[in-house]
Amino acid sequence: MIKVCYLCILKQRKNLTEKNMTTTRQNKVSRLIQKELGDIFQKQGNNLYHGAMITVTVVRITADLSQAKVYLSLFPPAKKDEIFTAVNEKNKAVRHELAKRVKNQLRIIPELKFFIDDSLDYMEKIDTLLKT
Repeated sequence: MIKVCYLCILKQRKNLTEKNMTTTRQNKVSRLIQKELGDIFQKQGNNLYHGAMITVTVVRITADLSQAKVYLSLFPPAKKDEIFTAVNEKNKAVRHELAKRVKNQLRIIPELKFFIDDSLDYMEKIDTLLKT
């Protein structure tokens, strides 16, 4: 039986998708946004999203720091589409809350675009393929 290192698979997948080099500033801003958005979703997730657990897995920011792609892991999986549409509807409110938190670190708050992170589904698919 072949043992699969899920972290290795995720790192390889991340390296394949991140061909472009990111600057130190981009990395710092993306980590800051990821931390603050995670805190926002943790504190307001129960009220705004009907008890859903939302985890910010990755934030990728453009070179000019004007747009951020935010990848979310959503639980429960049965309500994934419903939760995702609710997050997109509250995009402006989330960006406003983010702006209040990082106003001293950033001059311009990037425009947020949310995506569903499917890395766990990808790992499960690989696991089932290897088990058969």
